[in-house]
Amino acid sequence: MTGHTAPLAATALALVVAATGCSTESGSADDMSELTLRVGDQIAGAEPLLEAAGELEDTPYEIEWSTFTSGPPLLEAMHADAVDIGQVGNTPPVFAAAADSSVRIVSAFDTTPDGTSVIVPTGSDIEEPADLQGASVAVARGSSAHGLLLGILDAEGLDFDDLDVNYVQPADALASFSEGEVDAWATWDPYVSQAGDQAEAEILVNAEGHTNTFNFQVASEDALGDPVREAAVEDYVERINSAVEWSREHPEEYAQVWAEHSGLPAEITELAAERREPSPRPVDAALIEEQQVLADNFAEAGEIPSAPDMSEFVDDRFDHLVPSS
Repeated sequence: MTGHTAPLAATALALVVAATGCSTESGSADDMSELTLRVGDQIAGAEPLLEAAGELEDTPYEIEWSTFTSGPPLLEAMHADAVDIGQVGNTPPVFAAAADSSVRIVSAFDTTPDGTSVIVPTGSDIEEPADLQGASVAVARGSSAHGLLLGILDAEGLDFDDLDVNYVQPADALASFSEGEVDAWATWDPYVSQAGDQAEAEILVNAEGHTNTFNFQVASEDALGDPVREAAVEDYVERINSAVEWSREHPEEYAQVWAEHSGLPAEITELAAERREPSPRPVDAALIEEQQVLADNFAEAGEIPSAPDMSEFVDDRFDHLVPSS
C-alpha cells in the first residue's frame, strides 16, 4: 500500500511494502521488518525504475521516498540525517565532499554522454561551444550539468567569469529557457528531452570528452554504520542494479511508469530512457581517479574552496552486487 509524508525538498511519498524473507550478513529480513529506509530521489529517479521492474514488490522494509529538484539538496538532506540513500549524478558528491559531508558513494552506473548536455534554442547564434563566451547560461549549482559546463569551459580556454551564469534549479531554468531569458541551459535528462519537445531546443554539446557520465547511489555514514540499516541499503542497491539491467531491455515499459510518476508526456520519458542506457559498474580505482580529476578542476576554477580527497568519500562494500558482464 502507499502513503504520504511531508516533503523534504519537493514531493515526498511513503511506500509501505510487504516484508518477505531475505537475509544478508549484516541483518536479516526479521531485523529489517521494523525499518523505514529513507530514500532520496529525483525526477529522473529510482522509484519509477524500481516499480516498473517489479523490484518494489517484496522489500523486507518500508521505503519513505523524498523527491528533490537536483542532487545537491538531496545530499544536504542526507548530511542532515533526513535521507539514508539517494541517486545523484557525478558532481554532487564532489561538492558534498568539499563540505566534508558524511556521505559515501556506494554504487555507480555508466550512462551515455547525451544524458547531460548544453542545449540552445533552434536557430541560436550559439553554434559551437566557443560561442558560449558572453552568453547567459542556466545551470544548477553543484549538479552534473555544472560539471559538464566546467569541462566545456576548460576545453575552450574559458572560465565562469566569461559567461553570465544563472545558478537556478531545473524548473526555473526550464521557464527561463522557454521564455528566452537565457541563451543556453546546461542540464540533464529528462530536461534535455523535455526542452527539445516543448521549447524547440537542440543539443549544442554533450558530455563526450568533457566530463565523466557516472550516476551514483550515495549513502550516509550513519546508515552504513548501523547493521540493520546497512543490510537494507545492500538490499536496495541490489534491487537498483537489477532494475537498471532490466530497463536496458525494456525502455518503453520503464518510460511509461516514469511518465505516470513525473507527469511528463510518455514521448519525453521514452526518449530520455532510450538515451541514458545505464550500466552498473564497480566503485573502483578508475572511478575514484575520474572523480578526483573533477574535484581538482572545480577547485582550480574556484567553484569549491579546495579539492577533497575523493577516495575518502567512496565505499566499495557492495561491489559484489554489480552484475557480471
